[in-house]
Amino acid sequence: MWRLTKSRTGWLAIVLIGAMAVFVLRLFQLQIIQHEQYVSLAKSSQQRQFVLPAERGMIYMMDGQTPVAVVLNRTIYTVIADPQVVKDDERVQIIADLRAVAGGEVVKDLESRLSNKKSRYEILAKNISKAQAERLKKKNFAGLLYQKGSIRSYPENGLGAHVLGFVNDAGDGQYGIEGALNDKLKGKNGVLRSVTDVRNVPLTVGKDNVKVEPVAGENIVLSVDRNIQGFVEEALKDGVDEAGATEGSAIVMNPKNGQVLAMANYPTYSPAEYSKQDNVAVFMNNVTMSPFEPASVIKTFSFATAIDKGVISPSSTYYNTDCIQVEDRKMCNAIRGLTGTLTVQQAFSNSLNVGTITAIRKLGNGSQINLTARRTMYDYFHNKFGFGEKTGIELNETTGYIYEPDSQEGNEVRYSAMTYGQSLNLTMVQVAAGFSSVVNGGQYYRPTVIAGKIDTAGNLQKINNSAIRQTVSNSTSEQMKSMLRYGRSHHFTSKSDKPGYNIGGKTGTAEIIVNGKYTQKETAATYVGYGGTDTPEYVIMVRVSAPGKGRSLEGGLHAGPIFTNISNQMIDYLKIAPKV
Repeated sequence: MWRLTKSRTGWLAIVLIGAMAVFVLRLFQLQIIQHEQYVSLAKSSQQRQFVLPAERGMIYMMDGQTPVAVVLNRTIYTVIADPQVVKDDERVQIIADLRAVAGGEVVKDLESRLSNKKSRYEILAKNISKAQAERLKKKNFAGLLYQKGSIRSYPENGLGAHVLGFVNDAGDGQYGIEGALNDKLKGKNGVLRSVTDVRNVPLTVGKDNVKVEPVAGENIVLSVDRNIQGFVEEALKDGVDEAGATEGSAIVMNPKNGQVLAMANYPTYSPAEYSKQDNVAVFMNNVTMSPFEPASVIKTFSFATAIDKGVISPSSTYYNTDCIQVEDRKMCNAIRGLTGTLTVQQAFSNSLNVGTITAIRKLGNGSQINLTARRTMYDYFHNKFGFGEKTGIELNETTGYIYEPDSQEGNEVRYSAMTYGQSLNLTMVQVAAGFSSVVNGGQYYRPTVIAGKIDTAGNLQKINNSAIRQTVSNSTSEQMKSMLRYGRSHHFTSKSDKPGYNIGGKTGTAEIIVNGKYTQKETAATYVGYGGTDTPEYVIMVRVSAPGKGRSLEGGLHAGPIFTNISNQMIDYLKIAPKV
């Protein structure tokens, strides 16, 4: 019996010793080997990471010489819950108070979000005001956090919508400057990693707390003048309505530096209410994003090319016929009956296709637009005037196209049509920038909508936009300005010009392709011109159309009056003194 007892005691001792060993080993594992792991787990259960949103940069327009903010930030709050911390007996009251205070800003699935115990982060309401947030904070609900943020505010309502763009619910810029310069405007978010209390409020104590301050975005100043933008938008809307068109676009540019003073499209929208738009096409900036056949405004560049190469002058003569044969095609003037000997000036003023083709033929052998002529024309149109490539403006833009002379598509028929603005697709900003160089002495400036930025001291830091290439000689520029003035003075649209100023321009009436063929039953109207006294102070381009409506619109009759309206207001606004 004693031996049995002794045996049992021994085994019990062995078991106890074994258990003690396992316990000690487990303690060693927990406290020594896995110490850091469990410390990390403990921290993670107590520590939360919070995003510190960067303040998005504001956007300014010019008001004369003074920048004025047209896009600001309005402080808002997002209500966030940690369902694992929210008290069950407070859930019903949280729902009732949120709906009473935040109203329509509360998420639709509020109940299910609050009940999701698997989640540590649920958004309950967005875009509430500071006053609303303070009312909710006083309730002292466990598990609720109020994250500060901002949304865009537009004191000028829809002014310059297509230049500005908007910011979506995710905080990303869309269209306009907001989209194109989103990285500069958005800044860089900061981060706060901190131990929180039971109500998810960050505690300021703790050696493991980390805070990286956010970096605010740049405050960008546009070259667009809010006053010019205002009357351009009004003139465009009135002109579209009077023409019986359905859409229109306009750009005003300073030819001395390439700065855009106004850029407008109609119909337009309000950036503050972008979500209410059913058709996203309204967000498209047709000045930079919609290539088209510009029609006879291109004759400005055709004649400038021929004059610059020295093969014609405004007084040069040719024998005009109503039509001309180009390979297997017959190309005709829109205005018939002006047959006989005419000057280049007369061909330009009357917008004669035959005269333009004849001028470009002189770049080659004189009887056709051969490869030599096509290469010269391409060099001017593409390489110098910048047609068929992006201008580099700080907005979303498309290239359009112009066929290379050595390609199969770049044949004589196509290049003959190109001389009068068909068989090539260009954007309005391309044409306006190229035209500016024709009338400013031959200096091509990259078009820009940026005047500078506001520094940390609140001062405007201007950006200098220098000319990047020579397109035509100063002599060619002077001759073209004279031709443009003469052409306009012999058109009825000039009768409404303010006296004492040099105003010149060119009309364009573009036939639209319907069922694979050009038709005169549906046309788009364009006009491009300049104004000033000794030197051009502004360039204006206008386009109006009515896609699919079967409207025949003319450059002089429907786009020209909009140009005149804007031109007269530009003279008054810029206080340009008339010629003595």
